[in-house]
Amino acid sequence: MGYKTLGGALLLKRKTVWTVWPMKRAFQEHQQLFTESRLTFAAVKILRFAPLLVLLPACLSLQSDEQKAEAAEKAVLARHDELMAQMDKLYELRQQLQKTPLADTVAASRHRRALLGAENGMLFWMHHYRKPADTVTVTHRLSYFAAQQQRIDSVGRLFQTSQDSARLVVADGSAPTSSAQ
Repeated sequence: MGYKTLGGALLLKRKTVWTVWPMKRAFQEHQQLFTESRLTFAAVKILRFAPLLVLLPACLSLQSDEQKAEAAEKAVLARHDELMAQMDKLYELRQQLQKTPLADTVAASRHRRALLGAENGMLFWMHHYRKPADTVTVTHRLSYFAAQQQRIDSVGRLFQTSQDSARLVVADGSAPTSSAQ
């Protein structure tokens, strides 16, 4: 494509035909072609990174298994720390059950034993928890942490149920009864 200017017009030669265009129209045509070529160039630039975009998830998955194992371990230990903060509550409830004059001493001793069982469950879990060595495969570590998570969650359920039932008994025992009046 060739061009010549003549006054305020542009002469364009496409193939073998010369066309006369006003300068404004020629400028708009030129600008459109330039914009299209820039977009095409930008698309080509982006497409040359496509293979890297395909490989990126593969590289991230190599790290993600290790990160999953670390996250699983942190979750188990966080749950342990959360339950350890409740150990004082178990002791206090046990002492309250012992001091509260209850009509049903059998029920009170049953709830004290439940609180002791929750404490012993935590101690048992702590005694048997062993962090896997770093040489153990990630899949084995993940399965170990999943099993430990189930066990510590079970201890957490023991904590919750024993505390809830003991609180009810303490609240019922400390409330004045109508026969005492």
